[in-house]
Amino acid sequence: MNLSELNEKLRRSALPPESYSLTGGLPAEAFCIEHTSDGVWQTYYSEWGLRSGLKTFATEEEACNEFLKMVAPYL
Repeated sequence: MNLSELNEKLRRSALPPESYSLTGGLPAEAFCIEHTSDGVWQTYYSEWGLRSGLKTFATEEEACNEFLKMVAPYL
């Protein structure tokens, strides 16, 4: 799975768009996936300006699969 496929799956789900970010950053109370400037993929939950549960991945596919697992209970 890549970001485009993940975006399509999320768009069709009941998960509110404001509860996630596919471009990273530190949005208020949101699940995030981010491709960093050094080429690493990260998934985390953004809350109070912090990255909680930060995980790093070498590939987009691994990160997208983990992100989907993170949000699965809310879909």
